[in-house]
Amino acid sequence: MTMNLAILGATGAVGREFLTILEQRETSVGSLRLLVSARSAGKKLAFRGRDVVVEQVAHDSFDGIDIALFSAGGDTSRTWAPVAVKAGARVIDNSSAFRMDDDVPLVIPEINASVIGDASVIANPNCSTIIMNMAVWPLHRRHPVERIIVSTYQAASGAGRRAMLELESQTRDLLDGKPIEPKILPYQAAFNLFSHNSEIDATGYNTEETKMIHETRKIFAEPDLAITATCIRVPVPRAHSESINLTFRESVDENEIREILASAPGVSLIDDREANRFPMPIDVTGKDDCFVGRIRRDLSQLDGRGIELFACGDQLRKGAALNAIQIAESLGRR
Repeated sequence: MTMNLAILGATGAVGREFLTILEQRETSVGSLRLLVSARSAGKKLAFRGRDVVVEQVAHDSFDGIDIALFSAGGDTSRTWAPVAVKAGARVIDNSSAFRMDDDVPLVIPEINASVIGDASVIANPNCSTIIMNMAVWPLHRRHPVERIIVSTYQAASGAGRRAMLELESQTRDLLDGKPIEPKILPYQAAFNLFSHNSEIDATGYNTEETKMIHETRKIFAEPDLAITATCIRVPVPRAHSESINLTFRESVDENEIREILASAPGVSLIDDREANRFPMPIDVTGKDDCFVGRIRRDLSQLDGRGIELFACGDQLRKGAALNAIQIAESLGRR
């Protein structure tokens, strides 16, 4: 099916990645509208050999649109999603605005595409949630997981295109001996790491950590699943990494875990102990799959129920734009 698409937030990091992936996958696109706030209107972005003028979003922007891909922040999504739906479009939203709404499906296509149904708004999960669960879900299907402990090492791209540019400029300035003045991220990003720059609540968890907890429970339809997370920002441009500790309900075989992951859709293995070679951000940047390795028993769990993993995924692709486009393509096939 040929889809008429609108992209809201087209000039941001995820918006630009939408265009790249649509070209690479040769998704059947009819009309295409690139929408932004007034500040960025009038720019041109290349798509399939032609320049498309970026327009300021307006109340008639979604007329004749089949699917609207949103990546412009929660407030913008809450403002414009009802407008798009009223015009007849189905919205796939990359912000956190609707993720925990009971009537909005939260979708990773490899896991729970069946919940989409006739929903007019479909939510894309948080990037860290997607990357973790691409590794965890295939295992959970075969051997139910009782507890997840995850530590993330999150790239600058998670804070947007300007954060990526700031990391680049800070690195250059430091090597040139120039002073650093953080503007987009709260602390020096180059040659440094710090707790994820999201609000911390009364429990001591930051918003990124609570997203991973609540979103995973919703996606898995496991409201009581035990999860804890620690999220850290690291000086990497665009690929997130995660250390994942799993406790299964029953004892599991390490080799079977490796076999399950090797055959899981959207997952690739790099697990070479002899060469000490495991997934790295440079392996996954620009790639669709999430890569998993460092598969080993948790030796602190003597009952054989614990497994350690390390996962990497491109935050702008499977962690954001690709996941949304996969949802759009599934709607198109229907």
